[in-house]
Amino acid sequence: MVQILAFYLFAIVTCVSGVLCVTARNPVHSVLWLILAFFNAAGLMVLVGAEFIAMLLVIVYVGAVAVLFLFVVMMLDIDFAELRTGFARYLPLGIALVALLAAEIIFAESAWNAGGLSLSGTAPTPETVPNIQALGILIYTRYLYIFEGAGLVLLVALIGAIVLTHRKRGDVRSQNVSHQNMRRPQDATRNTQPPVGQGVEL
Repeated sequence: MVQILAFYLFAIVTCVSGVLCVTARNPVHSVLWLILAFFNAAGLMVLVGAEFIAMLLVIVYVGAVAVLFLFVVMMLDIDFAELRTGFARYLPLGIALVALLAAEIIFAESAWNAGGLSLSGTAPTPETVPNIQALGILIYTRYLYIFEGAGLVLLVALIGAIVLTHRKRGDVRSQNVSHQNMRRPQDATRNTQPPVGQGVEL
């Protein structure tokens, strides 16, 4: 019974957080809703016994979203004085979200102690094999080509993002290494003997 309640709690909060992340006008609020969705998705992974994926969601995704939050703060012109004006108004909502997260942690702990794999049926691997080992064996044997294909897709996306954001500026002098290596010392320096009281003409 506890597992079912925890599952519906995590699932409903995940869906609501995803919708609010898309519909929020403030980018900072959107990132915060996304972090809440990641935390609840990690709770769902804990319920099905995939604690490794749950830790990946918390460490990798939430950590990456924190970096994204910093980029949003640095790149966008956000008026923090205007954001602080509504702090007292949104304080009850923040306290309610903290209480909700605390209740979800308690539910997840209770569901795990009651039997984390009851929702997913029979475990596909023996109980003596850790989830990380079973996941590694499955990825690097049965799904090896799919895993490599996903890596290639991410590589192409990374190259495409670099190409799209790269701009050639005309007011910047580029470095020509071959011309610098071919330059002679007498071309780089000029010996002058200016008279007394007269400066050097450049």
